Amino acid sequence: MSITETPTKPFAASTGSRAAWIGTAIYIAMLLAGIGLFVLIRGVGEGLTAAEAPPDAVLKGPGSKGQVDVIRHVLLTLAAVIGVGFLLGRVCRAVGQPPVIGEVLAGILLGPSLLGAISPDAMHALIPSAAEDPKGQVSVALKAVAQLGIILYMFLVGLELDAGRLRKKAHAAVAVSHTSIVVPFVLGAALALWLYPLLSHRGVPFSGFALFLGAALAVTAFPVLARILTDRGMEKTDLGVLALGCAAADDVTAWCLLAFVVGATQSEVADAAGVLAGAAIFIALMFLLVRPVLRRFARKLDATPGPVPQGAIAGAFLLLLVSALTTEMIGIHAVFGAFLLGAFIPHDSRLSADLGAKLKGPVITLLLPAFFASTGMKTEIGLLNTANDWLICLAIIAVATLGKFGGSLIAARLTGHTWREAAAVGALMNTRGLMGIIVIDIGLDLGVISPTLFTMMVIMALVTTAATAPMLSWTYRGDRDRY
Repeated sequence: MSITETPTKPFAASTGSRAAWIGTAIYIAMLLAGIGLFVLIRGVGEGLTAAEAPPDAVLKGPGSKGQVDVIRHVLLTLAAVIGVGFLLGRVCRAVGQPPVIGEVLAGILLGPSLLGAISPDAMHALIPSAAEDPKGQVSVALKAVAQLGIILYMFLVGLELDAGRLRKKAHAAVAVSHTSIVVPFVLGAALALWLYPLLSHRGVPFSGFALFLGAALAVTAFPVLARILTDRGMEKTDLGVLALGCAAADDVTAWCLLAFVVGATQSEVADAAGVLAGAAIFIALMFLLVRPVLRRFARKLDATPGPVPQGAIAGAFLLLLVSALTTEMIGIHAVFGAFLLGAFIPHDSRLSADLGAKLKGPVITLLLPAFFASTGMKTEIGLLNTANDWLICLAIIAVATLGKFGGSLIAARLTGHTWREAAAVGALMNTRGLMGIIVIDIGLDLGVISPTLFTMMVIMALVTTAATAPMLSWTYRGDRDRY
């Protein structure tokens, strides 16, 4: 080391230390000056007189009387639903049932059926009473979270759908789907002849009651069916693809049917026809315009090295929201638009893989349980308080199973499948989950369906969904390699 280099290190150290002290002093002086200025401003402001606002313009804080803390209730409810749903889902998985059963049961247990009966105050800590929340702000917020979760989940289902394999089974899918709608719809309408005098009143036209009951029995729970297939690793098998294709065709047909039923009930048949026309136009535009552009763009990304650009991810989410919003405005339901867009993105592309990786965890773990639990929390088992009520409930379950399972089985057998394959398709199509409840929920809002019948239909949806796993295990075990 030379003589000239010797003082360099001590000099640099002393310079750095001096700069640090100066910086600290400036920082402290800035804080003190800021505090002093605020105290000065506050002193001047306390002497000012503000204009007196009218009573209805007074802002209320989260803790003020008459103002419900929506964020607190929503976060607490989501935490409870996810926690209880996860535990019950593990129990259901251990006994061979899909976790979705546990998630729906979580909503029922946290609602008036159990928690509300044991401790109404505890239940109202999750969902405030009508007196505390007269505008239903918490329920609206939870419903928005639940709907967002199911929209994103159906987009994921579409991303993983192999359209090439589905095309090979298009004939069977359409035949099975339409048969599985017509048969239970007619049986449901016939069942209304017995239930109308027992569970309705003169203010409800029989035609509206029969239409809603038939529609509720005719639907298949597309999201729940997809979840069952995913949990069992069957979503990419021939049987899984056929079932998803049947459920997809079933879904759009059922929503168009529901639009017609609502329109007919409200004497607005022209509106129902408009929904059918809008659905046809939307599907045509998606096939002819959106699908080719998405396929071309996805293949271009595959040929470009490096990660998928953030702009491509943002663009895909924007298209997802627009597609879901369009179908919601048409009257079909937002989930169909989300699924259709996901199905048009090539399932083996980098774009599809990247979108799936980003969405799957948060959607399945956080958002989807909110959807499965939201309706369960509105169900009150205590409304069925006589043996006759439970007899009616059992009859609804039997007719629903006969129509959906039997109709799907016969249609699948007539389109060339073995009896075992046809039975597996019938078991899957008999899964109703919350889609059937959505139909009844609309009927409840319109005053066509009573709360007691609504509760019976929730039980029917749970039983038919719970029956899917054992029936599928019995039919699937012998031909696993073929599927």
